[in-house]
Amino acid sequence: MGDRRQHRKSQMQQRTQQTPDAPKSQIQNICVYCGSNSGADPAYAQAARKLGELIAKDNVGLVYGGGSLGLMGELARSVLDHGGRVTGIIPSFLSERERMLRDADELIVVEDMHQRKKLMFDKSDAFVALPGGIGTLEELVEQLTWAQLGRHKKPILILNIKKFWDPLCALLDHMRRLEFIRADLAVALLTAERPDDILPKLRHAAAGVSESAKHGKPETVERM
Repeated sequence: MGDRRQHRKSQMQQRTQQTPDAPKSQIQNICVYCGSNSGADPAYAQAARKLGELIAKDNVGLVYGGGSLGLMGELARSVLDHGGRVTGIIPSFLSERERMLRDADELIVVEDMHQRKKLMFDKSDAFVALPGGIGTLEELVEQLTWAQLGRHKKPILILNIKKFWDPLCALLDHMRRLEFIRADLAVALLTAERPDDILPKLRHAAAGVSESAKHGKPETVERM
């Protein structure tokens, strides 16, 4: 009897050892949200250009809003100038207002903002927000909401240059204190103060999630 139990235990150990670990989530493309203006401080454009350089040198693709103005243009041109890959996604009604960047490796013109955001999400493995306006804020908060609801587990990070995002962080803390963001629905919002820290932080966060899990719970994805 003891020999049979030992034999079964040995078989279970062998099966456990032979089961491969789930593939870790990879960062192949990063979606960056940022302003179509450059802002009042030159540090914002400088950070956008530095991030573009780092993305290109790390052989990561950029997915962004497709414009050539402001921080969007600074970022995308920097990626291209350093030999990187750029995918721009822009609604037709913004193609003139934001002057779409025709030099992008892939330029996709869609019908509306909903298609734009959905396609940017589908093509990206992580999300980064630079300084920007209401549109940038809305896109960032949407990804936080989707993560909170279980739609995805892709890393989300803000580049807090010159403390630009401090008011948002204070608001989120305020919501937590007043229990409008419950502990069981907390979302990890990563922060970086230098462009050099972005990719290491994203990769560290992605390493804790399997490639399949990062796309969210199937039942949640189907409903959304």
